[in-house]
Amino acid sequence: MATDLIITAFFIALILVILTIILFKTKAKPQLKDLNLPPGSYGWPILGETIEFIRTRNDGSPEKFIGDRMKKYNTQIFKTSLLGESIAVLCGPTGNKLLFSNENKLVTVWWPASVRKLLGTCLATTEGIQGMQMRKMVSYFVSPDAFTKLYIKTMDIVSQQHITTHWQGKDELKVFPAIKLYTFELACRLFMSIEDPAQIKMLAALFNVFLGGIISIPFDFPGTKFYKAKRATADIKKELGRIVRQRKKDLEQKIALPSQDLLSHLLVSPDENGKFMSESVIVNNILLLLFAGHDTSSCAITMLMKTLAEHPQFYWNALVTHTDSSLFPDDTKFDPSRFDGAGPIPYSFVPFGGGPRMCLGKEFARLEILTFLHNIIRRFRWNLLIPGEKIKCDPIPTPEKGLPIHLRPHIKA
Repeated sequence: MATDLIITAFFIALILVILTIILFKTKAKPQLKDLNLPPGSYGWPILGETIEFIRTRNDGSPEKFIGDRMKKYNTQIFKTSLLGESIAVLCGPTGNKLLFSNENKLVTVWWPASVRKLLGTCLATTEGIQGMQMRKMVSYFVSPDAFTKLYIKTMDIVSQQHITTHWQGKDELKVFPAIKLYTFELACRLFMSIEDPAQIKMLAALFNVFLGGIISIPFDFPGTKFYKAKRATADIKKELGRIVRQRKKDLEQKIALPSQDLLSHLLVSPDENGKFMSESVIVNNILLLLFAGHDTSSCAITMLMKTLAEHPQFYWNALVTHTDSSLFPDDTKFDPSRFDGAGPIPYSFVPFGGGPRMCLGKEFARLEILTFLHNIIRRFRWNLLIPGEKIKCDPIPTPEKGLPIHLRPHIKA
């Protein structure tokens, strides 16, 4: 009886808190009726149209959420509310060009509240001159020039070691979790020179919890994804802070090199005003880079392996624009020839963004993906154990069962 009363009291309190938040948000919401806003609906208070957005994501068709509204309002720009934020959605090459060509003019970088609260002050959440200075400090370590001097050999070694340890000798394997481990191992090696498998495993476990709540409504109470992610983030930052302090000592004692990796570079390089990045901001930026280069590359490699299994003769979803049939006929077909010659019209295919907001890690991601595929294709062929496996988007495309495959090693002559 006492337990039932406690549970009942908890839910009553929870409902009161939610109602208070809704009332506050409704009263605090600015009056926008006089502005020239695009058509659309803000949906429910706080939740907005998030439930429908998540439903289409889980069905593996996030583009349907946008496509339905483009059709309903007969426009390529509409308003909505997602994750507690009022937003405008711009689609098509014209919308892409407006966004990517007007950074710090008509638009500025923006992230949902959940991202801002978890990451803190870093390259992604900082605008203006300070943001540009951070971008310059990080840019060298993800530039093509750095690949030949720092990355290629390490990437090749890590990918071969990973395949030998986690793939070799197995008849069956789930691709997505294995690839996530590979990309995380590689990032730890390249950004911070971490090689201890136990330390990488511990950070990876925390990181997966962090990823679960990074794009969510920031409800900070027990049981929510954001609550779990916030606590996992605190543990990650604590461990990264310890690593940063140890590297400072190693640099002072000449044990580590200033050019050793991104961490050393951020510690020894002042900005244009002669100021050094603080420990907390270094930690936040490393967390950002782990986030930016982890799930996205993992998804790309997994989807490529899925496609290669479906099209073995070819052994060699960023925006709704990419599935616009007027720009890409038969858009779901695997057709590399569509990029022959002049390729798609400008701003219709923008997997890495564009303009000042071009993804810093685009060349890093390409090399990471190509290096792994080179090594895995040399050793194996594979087939899908669940043909037609459902692809969910959480928030990136993810095989519902992890893409289990049957591995067949090449027979050596």
